[in-house]
Amino acid sequence: QVQLVESGGGLVQSGGSLRLSCAASGSVLSAEAMGWYRQAPGKGRELVARIYNDGHTEYADFVKGRFTISRDNAKKTVYLQMNSVTPEDTAVYFCNVHLLLLEGGWNIYWGQGTQVTVSS
Repeated sequence: QVQLVESGGGLVQSGGSLRLSCAASGSVLSAEAMGWYRQAPGKGRELVARIYNDGHTEYADFVKGRFTISRDNAKKTVYLQMNSVTPEDTAVYFCNVHLLLLEGGWNIYWGQGTQVTVSS
């Protein structure tokens, strides 16, 4: 059994900051790629950022220079530091993790999402 717990969403003013967290627990051997996606009303789910075990990161163009993704392998947790947010960042943010399982094999899991609302 695998559990993902997301936290850190909420209401923030334009120009402010938020820090999202997503922690994996349960029958997890290790985490491979970990990342964040978001979905705004009327739009599809889009990649925000991704980080691999070697530290390599990927960012969507619309967040470069504003958001930073990081990870803590011991805690099996991925973070998204969101700075200089704008109302266009308002969306539900989902973590996405590629996990190696204790019972063998691997799977990709989605968090249930955390709402980020940016006021102008």
